[in-house]
Order: sequence, then structure tokens, then C-alpha cells
Amino acid sequence: MKSNLANIKKAKNLLNIGECIAIPTETVYGLAGNAYSKSACRKIFKLKKRPKNNPLIVHYFNKKDLMKDCKFNKSFLKLYKKFCPGPITFILDLKKSSNICDVVTNKKKTLAVRFPKHPITRNLLKNLNFPLAAPSANLSSKVSAVCSAHVKEDFGKKIKFVLDGGKSKIGLESTIIDIRKKPKILRLGGLNISIIQKVLSKKIIIDNKPSKISSPGQFKLHYSPGIPLRRNAKIAKDNEAFILIKKKKITKSNYYFLSKKGNLQEAAKNLYNILRIIKKNKYKSIAVCRIPNKGLGKTINDRLIRASKF
Repeated sequence: MKSNLANIKKAKNLLNIGECIAIPTETVYGLAGNAYSKSACRKIFKLKKRPKNNPLIVHYFNKKDLMKDCKFNKSFLKLYKKFCPGPITFILDLKKSSNICDVVTNKKKTLAVRFPKHPITRNLLKNLNFPLAAPSANLSSKVSAVCSAHVKEDFGKKIKFVLDGGKSKIGLESTIIDIRKKPKILRLGGLNISIIQKVLSKKIIIDNKPSKISSPGQFKLHYSPGIPLRRNAKIAKDNEAFILIKKKKITKSNYYFLSKKGNLQEAAKNLYNILRIIKKNKYKSIAVCRIPNKGLGKTINDRLIRASKF
């Protein structure tokens, strides 16, 4: 525990002087900087090689801290009470008095906000005087990081500090919902849509293929291991890695299993790590078996579709 507190203090000191660090969350690791600092947020874009028209998610400790920057509504308050802290990101209207820098929003009047559940990052946020802009801690369009080693693989010494919080529990990014008018899912994520619908007692539209980029995670090419990937495969070709949803009795050296028995939560948690391992093992392409399109399987399929745009 002492080392955690020492690491949180180090993270806080670096963030206070405008540096960027990596932080753990329950979804994936984030590349974090002061959301009120234009120079810190520019560093995030530069480090990630992120397109400027791709807005950032801003992380807060609680809704009291968010009141300075955004307008609330009933839908937000219902979902906040049920799911926060947790793997859900809200699109809200910015207040005119907000100090969020326009680099974060790409000069839009809306903000993507989240309340991460990881105890180390919550402790850090509680001790800061500003929220953290924190997209996933990976190079733009590539596979997200679910442990500190992945962050180091992508950035080496370019990042001043990685606040290590172990492996991410969910392993897929947050669900993004625009709740300013009719609730609309802008990115499938680690929270099942059916549960959100129950809380709001409303049908929710899924709009994750927009004509304009209005929130993070909407680019066609994303979450890519950097080699061709094909979905719904029954067999693998020669020299092709084969990702299967559950373990088989007969295994081959090119077989990679997302879970032991086809559990979608376990599969989601292991997806990005397996994609990175396959790339390290120098395969030239990937085949993925059919993933059930239900629950977290929908999110896994969304990520695989975007990864296959290579």
C-alpha cells in the first residue's frame, strides 16, 4: 500500500507540472494529462499520434467535480447513480464557464466524461485540482493497453511514468452514450446496452457508424494489431494465427483461445492481450472464429470489425 501511495504522489507531481502519465482503469490503461491545460493535452495527441478531430474522454472523481464543467439532466443522474464509477462514458453539454481546453473537445460544445472505477486512479483523481483527459494509452488506431507492459511496448521512455494497477478487469473500452436528447450509443463498450435500457426505461439507438466524428472510438480503423484480420473463420490458412472463443481438445501452435469455455467476459478481457501476442509472434495475418453477437460479444465484434479495416 505504501508503494501505491508513493506512486500516486509521484503521478500527482508530474501531472501538476503538465506532464503526461499512464493510468490504470477497469477498462484499459489511459494516457492522462491535465484536462484544463492546453499544453498537456497537446502532448497527449502528439504522443499517441492521434488525429486532432478525435476528441478525448475526461475522467472525474465524482459528479460534484463535474458540475464545474457540464450540464446535467435526469438521464445522466439515473445512469450515474446505477453505474458510476464504472465503464460508461457520457456525452454532455459543456458550460460556458468550463475550463476544459478546446484541444480536448476539438472546439465542440460537448464533452465525453467518465468516472473510472480503478481504486488507484480514483485515489489519484481525488487528490488533483483538475480532471484528467485520458484516451487509451496506445498509439492511435492500434490495440489498446490492458497492462503496464503494453504501455511500455508502445511508448518506451516517451512517457514519464506508468502508474501500475495490474491488468485491466474488463479489457475493453467504456460504452459511450449521448444522453443530451434521445439516448444514443456512440461506441459499444464494457457495459451491456440492455442494462442501460432497463435503467432509463427507453429504447436506445446505436449510432456507432456516424458520418461525422462526434466522440472518441468512432474511426473505422481502430484497435488494429497492424496485420490483416478476417472474421467468422472456420479454419485457419497456413501461417495464420487462429483465435477461438473457447478451448478445444485438439490444439495447434497457431491456436489462441479467448476463454476456457466460451465466456464472453473472459473473452473480452483477453482479446487485446492475445492480439498483441500474435503480432509479437510474427504472424502475418489473423483468422477469428465466429463470436456470438450478444452481450459483450457485440463489443468484441465491433472491435474486430474495426481491426479488420487494415
